[in-house]
Amino acid sequence: MFEFKLPDLGEGIHEGEILKWHVAAGDAVREDDPLVDVETDKAAVTIPSPKSGRVVRTEGKRGDKVHVGQVIAVIDEGGTGTQPAEPATSPAAAPPGVPAPPASPQAPAAAAPTPPAAAAPATGSTATTTTKTGERSGPVPAAPATRRLARELDVALDLVPPTGPGGRVTPEDVRRFAAGPSAPTPTTTTTPAPAPAPTTTSVAAGIPYLDLEPLPDFAALGPVETEPLVSIRRKVARKMVTSSLLVPHVAHMDEADVTELEAFRKAQRERRGGEPSTKLTLLAFVVRAVVDALKRFPAFNASVDPFRELLVSKKYYHLGIAADTDRGLVVPVLRDADRRSLLGLAAGIADLARRAKEGKLELADLRGGTFTVTNIGALGGTSMVPLINYPEVGILGMGRVQERPVVRDGQIVARRMLPLTLSFDHRVTDGADAARFVNHVVRLLEDPAALLVET
Repeated sequence: MFEFKLPDLGEGIHEGEILKWHVAAGDAVREDDPLVDVETDKAAVTIPSPKSGRVVRTEGKRGDKVHVGQVIAVIDEGGTGTQPAEPATSPAAAPPGVPAPPASPQAPAAAAPTPPAAAAPATGSTATTTTKTGERSGPVPAAPATRRLARELDVALDLVPPTGPGGRVTPEDVRRFAAGPSAPTPTTTTTPAPAPAPTTTSVAAGIPYLDLEPLPDFAALGPVETEPLVSIRRKVARKMVTSSLLVPHVAHMDEADVTELEAFRKAQRERRGGEPSTKLTLLAFVVRAVVDALKRFPAFNASVDPFRELLVSKKYYHLGIAADTDRGLVVPVLRDADRRSLLGLAAGIADLARRAKEGKLELADLRGGTFTVTNIGALGGTSMVPLINYPEVGILGMGRVQERPVVRDGQIVARRMLPLTLSFDHRVTDGADAARFVNHVVRLLEDPAALLVET
């Protein structure tokens, strides 16, 4: 019998939600056949079968949460599927984030292999001088913020002695391990080790006057419904709180006269006979203009490393395109936007939007963005102030194009106007640079010839 455990899905993800089983107990399955669809905080992924044989049982139904290291299927490699499953191997009682125990004390160590060092590289000098005594088998229970801190400090989580409940590694454990053998460790003596002095790299510093009080009992006031924040909605909540608390947001607003650009788009559509495969959208032109602005103002294509107090400037242009889906907001990444033609940009954007709505995005589609563009105009609204997609530095929001009366050469004429809002990180750049950035985007959008010739 082969017990298949939910594998490490990367990016600090430690749990997922079952969307669909492709097999049932008694079904024959071949290696690499689709086994189960699992939705994480980032995307829906299809996990293939690691073995050929017959499915003895599956663990969990649609909507259930499963944790990395938890047994999700048992496969009889002999193909008979007649051997009864051992109830003792069921991980249902395992606490969230804690891997399931081995089937028996006599189970070989190979049943839960230690993750390879590449899964959590330890390249820092303090991490490479430590011994292997702290290693453990299976995934390391730790919160996403702890995993992020471990990556920043070049610490391998499987080497860190845990002190949290249920064997969970805490941020303090990571910082203590990174500080080396001389760092104090918790003891059971009556004299506790003194807390380290606050530093500029501390992520646990308290926020003055921030006091979260319990919510009132809404049910006492009238009928209510409750549902858990799960998968993508929960990830969006965490990311937006991080962005709003950590990043000092400033917004610069302007509008572009896209009358000539809209006429150019219409002419191109008619010339091409309205072929859907070559449809030029306004968003493609905006992305083209944004990429050129990022090249001229590289501070907006960067990220702040708050732990090392560094500005990381990126020499590639992977633009996030915010997409509204039935499961919540996702931001798939259009890679190498600077190397694509206008038609290539339009095709890439359409492909990402389609796969986002169908739930077919892969984890790689959601990683590595350097700047984000969000278009709310199709749904209405005159303008917006978007939150920065942390750890990026800026995000450009597009409002609805409207025909409005404006003054041109002393005359009131009707023009098609596009509202634009640039939200930016004030730690990295200032209002004057934001104005120059948006002015450049506006100039290119108002002059289609310049957009095609200069970019």
